[in-house]
Amino acid sequence: MSFDVVMERVSAACQRAGRSPRDVTLVAVSKSKGIEEIMGLYERGHRDFGENRAQEMEAKAAELPADIRWHYVGALQSNKVRNVRSNTFLLHSMDRRSLANAWLKGQGLPPPVLVQVNVGEESQKSGVNPDDVGDSLEWMAALGLDVRGLMAIPPIPESPEDSRSHFRQLRSLRDRLQGRFPDVGELSMGMTDDFEVAIEEGASIIRVGRAIFGPRK
Repeated sequence: MSFDVVMERVSAACQRAGRSPRDVTLVAVSKSKGIEEIMGLYERGHRDFGENRAQEMEAKAAELPADIRWHYVGALQSNKVRNVRSNTFLLHSMDRRSLANAWLKGQGLPPPVLVQVNVGEESQKSGVNPDDVGDSLEWMAALGLDVRGLMAIPPIPESPEDSRSHFRQLRSLRDRLQGRFPDVGELSMGMTDDFEVAIEEGASIIRVGRAIFGPRK
């Protein structure tokens, strides 16, 4: 696949769902990819890139243009916050108090965050239990975090349709909470194997790497 094919599929999924492609942000997940590969996409006008390793993102941000919008999409250790906080446009994986406290430290306002929700309730994955998201939003707001929405990584699907119920669950959870937390509107869900289903179910951000850049090295 390629960037052009992904964009065509995004457009087709939006058309099926009665949505505008302008309402979906494509984060090109560039983990393990080199500067030249990222610049190739940048020179075509793309600005949203995702990384999941703190030091790799820090190094790339130092070399690449300052107007790139870096999305940190992986689990983040509290002691690695200093490596990414100043470069992050949006943190997708807020899920615990220790990370929140670390994120609030440093110069200036902390970048906005998404709450990672463990929709599959998988013990090996990070994220807040779906039943606890409301309480988590309460304490995050009390601390002063700028929470913009929810993020999920469903169980690895055998087919794209396997993810649909998890995407619906995240959207329903967002919808129920918006009365109390009106700024929590973003839905970051969908990756290479299921991003079209995610768009059909209301994703506002999709995170696609392999379909754009090829297999990870």
